[in-house]
Amino acid sequence: MAARVSIQTEDFDLSREVAALRAGDKGVGAVCCFVGTVRDRNDGQSVSSMELEHYPGMTEKAIEVMIDQAFSRFDILGARVIHRVGLLAPQDQIVLVAVTSAHRGQSFQACEFLMDYLKTQAPFWKKEKTPEGERWVDARVSDDAALARWGIEAGNEGG
Repeated sequence: MAARVSIQTEDFDLSREVAALRAGDKGVGAVCCFVGTVRDRNDGQSVSSMELEHYPGMTEKAIEVMIDQAFSRFDILGARVIHRVGLLAPQDQIVLVAVTSAHRGQSFQACEFLMDYLKTQAPFWKKEKTPEGERWVDARVSDDAALARWGIEAGNEGG
């Protein structure tokens, strides 16, 4: 069985990851994927690169808990989250969330649920390089509406 969570510096191949997630499961009728990429702007400022940090072990455990929550909330068959760390440039892939289910609705919902969690609760630290210099920014963008939609309070990482 492949890992459900990978935190890595190297890029990922979407086709290979989806094939691995679907492999051997004839019940899969839907795959929903989200791939996030690094933008060249943030908060109106030009960004030439970003560096992401995490605490090994803690980050993976927190994301595993949220994947468990996705399995309990939605009728899904599989889930895979890859998040890159280290130095990244605009247009680099930074995150993959892939979910399989028998029907599309459950895959869409679980994928959005997991992505909302990653953006608001996952323990990552981000430093951006701008023309004005480097700045640390809150990688856990607070979006109370996104959390409320899933019944999660801000700062409540277990759901």
